[in-house]
Amino acid sequence: MKTSDNLPSLAGAPFALDNPRAWRTYLGGKLLDALHGLPEQEDTHFPEEWIASTVTARNAGREHILDEGLSHPEEAPQVSLRELIENDPAAYLGAKSAQRGGQMGVLIKLIDSSERLSIQVHPNRQQAKALFQSEYGKTECWHILGGRGIDGEKPAIYLGFRPGVTREYWKELFQRQNIAGMLECMHRFEVSRGDTFLIEGGTPHAIGAGCFLAEIQEPTDYTIRVERSTPSGLLIADSMCHQGLGFEKMFDCFDFTGYSYEETLKKWKIPGRAEKNGGVLRTQIIGYANTPMFRMDSLLVPSRAYIRQSGEFSVLYVLSGSGRLVCGTAEIRLSPGRQVFFAAGSGDCEILSDGGEPLETLQCFGPL
Repeated sequence: MKTSDNLPSLAGAPFALDNPRAWRTYLGGKLLDALHGLPEQEDTHFPEEWIASTVTARNAGREHILDEGLSHPEEAPQVSLRELIENDPAAYLGAKSAQRGGQMGVLIKLIDSSERLSIQVHPNRQQAKALFQSEYGKTECWHILGGRGIDGEKPAIYLGFRPGVTREYWKELFQRQNIAGMLECMHRFEVSRGDTFLIEGGTPHAIGAGCFLAEIQEPTDYTIRVERSTPSGLLIADSMCHQGLGFEKMFDCFDFTGYSYEETLKKWKIPGRAEKNGGVLRTQIIGYANTPMFRMDSLLVPSRAYIRQSGEFSVLYVLSGSGRLVCGTAEIRLSPGRQVFFAAGSGDCEILSDGGEPLETLQCFGPL
């Protein structure tokens, strides 16, 4: 079936997506290669896999790559997921899509860092509207899937200002490129599998070396960086630092409210909520009680589980195990790295494990 714009209509059943990798300034990606079972596993400048993405990556010098980061259906790789949704948002996203201007309102990624990411911040919605004329900022959530030691250091993150950091002092550290001083202004937390943190727009942060995580976020790529080069020595273009705002105005994106170590954990570390039903363990990693911007669950399926459609879209990502997804007459094989988009009207489905190792998946949802 074709739409009036000569695009395939895939909204009647779940469909598999490709696995786009996006170029970034930092190095990583070896654990992504391992997850996909690739024989050659290495850290490169493609450390992120974007999931159900309708967002293009913003990279200086790569503006000619118009679809970097965009997802495509496996059965129609010449068409992007964004094109399908723009053509018929209600069919793919559900009734609430009209409130979002026909947009998904969310982006999901897997991130594997072999070096610390540059110290950065993202705008909140108010800042994004004023500074970038965007309806979305970039509040995000990190869920730690694992990691590796790098140069004897355990995986860690930097999050939030300590009390007493001012705009003037932060700007002075930036001008002198006193990276150690900037890191000292922030809290450092060692992380392990299962930890979850909410990073609200305006909050300074950096993912440390050795982190392997799932990120769910608002659907933009606005990143303000305060390091002029990466830890491995890659020079960062001015535009990649200030995103076109200039080196003075970019400091408008920071919220300089400081919190103690304990206050920071209480404010932004999210405890999961697990429920077991018929042998299936569903854990709400982050929910609408934490933020109205997105929701992410994990499902551990020893044998079978049901996916009940609520009239809105969702996205499934397989982390481990193997099996199949059955929805009416449609069937999709499931294995690590498999991405599946559930359109709003695709109907209830069943996940069947092949046995042995339980199927471990993430299920992600858009804004409330």
